[in-house]
Amino acid sequence: MGKKRGKLFVVSAPSGSGKTTLCRELIRSLRGKRKLVRSISVTTRRRRGKEREGRDYFFVSPREFIKRRNRQEFLEWARVLNNYYGTPCDFIEKHTGRGDDVLLNIDVQGAMKIKRKKRDAVLIFILPPSFKVLEGRLRRRSTESKAEIARRLKFARHEMRFVRKYNYAVLNDEIARALKQLKEIIRQERKKK
Repeated sequence: MGKKRGKLFVVSAPSGSGKTTLCRELIRSLRGKRKLVRSISVTTRRRRGKEREGRDYFFVSPREFIKRRNRQEFLEWARVLNNYYGTPCDFIEKHTGRGDDVLLNIDVQGAMKIKRKKRDAVLIFILPPSFKVLEGRLRRRSTESKAEIARRLKFARHEMRFVRKYNYAVLNDEIARALKQLKEIIRQERKKK
């Protein structure tokens, strides 16, 4: 009997909902025999703050991204707020093939594409407590202009309409509570065949 394939967990949320923090803490707290590996996306957006190449994203030019897309190197790709994002196929296959679970932190567009291609993927939507809290988080980041924040909030309203298409929704009103819920979802999904 061969080794059991890993599962693909897809986490999405509006910008500022805390999904990156939750995903980082989830991976840190679920160390053990069965690995949970964070997928690293390719993007054309500018680097923010302390983000590092190969740890947070693979940063490429739009021209390079389109070359890779044309070679069908992405499981999914999307253009979001004038930037491209893509999930490298080889990374997912390498890890799930050897029994590791993979955690994708991607936007709604990408999640819907994966849902169509990988029916066994587990989709989790992170909900902000409110739009007022979401706006406050975006402003505190100090990484976007007022116009960019307004655009992100408008886009967040659009993304929220997709929550029913996900397997799970987790309210991030408190990091510890949301993290506990995420860990329980992973444990339950791992028990399934």
